[in-house]
Amino acid sequence: MPLIAVTASSEKHAQVYAGSVTRRGADVRLLTPGAGLNLVQALDGVDGILLSGGPDVHPQRYGQQVDLAAHVKPDQPRDEMEFELVRQALSHDMPLLGICRGMQVLNVAMGGSLIQDIPGHQAAIHSVFVSPGSKLGAIIGAGGYFRTNSRHHQGLRDAHRARDLLASAYMPDDGIIEALESPAHSWVVGVQCHPELEDEVPRGFLNLFGGLVQWATRFSEADHG
Repeated sequence: MPLIAVTASSEKHAQVYAGSVTRRGADVRLLTPGAGLNLVQALDGVDGILLSGGPDVHPQRYGQQVDLAAHVKPDQPRDEMEFELVRQALSHDMPLLGICRGMQVLNVAMGGSLIQDIPGHQAAIHSVFVSPGSKLGAIIGAGGYFRTNSRHHQGLRDAHRARDLLASAYMPDDGIIEALESPAHSWVVGVQCHPELEDEVPRGFLNLFGGLVQWATRFSEADHG
């Protein structure tokens, strides 16, 4: 059974994400900032990483000052933890799923930036277009238009995307990127929606958790084989 590290601001916040992973057949290790864990120890035996939603990435991570009008609420200890986790995961080709903030962390960690505030994307249900032929399309079973939840106030358009990531989903109305993936890694995917809220997304999006567990199993077998 693979072991997935799930990051969050608190153990309570992590539970809904952990449930979506354990129901697909993996064990979970919760990683929270300030827990006193050395990251080398924290990743010992870990086969995959899930970066959960949560507070904003601090703008200094992408070379900007805080926009006071954007109501940015950063969590720098969590930034420090997760940016190092992304570095470790990418260097070892470990499967990684980023959800909402997690997708934003992935983009910034790989050299991209963010829009500090985007109106109209909080507490909403909206249409996203998933690119046919993308890794995300293969995971969820099809490309095309889908209705998903939206619970974020930061995000990115193509001008903010890290060069080594591909955008695999957009919101048609405003061009906000709704999913990213790395063509250079076996399974590195980020989505802006919240599939852990399983009743608020199409059933195919739940395959993100199954895919993470499947690739973590492969990672474990390769690592221990």
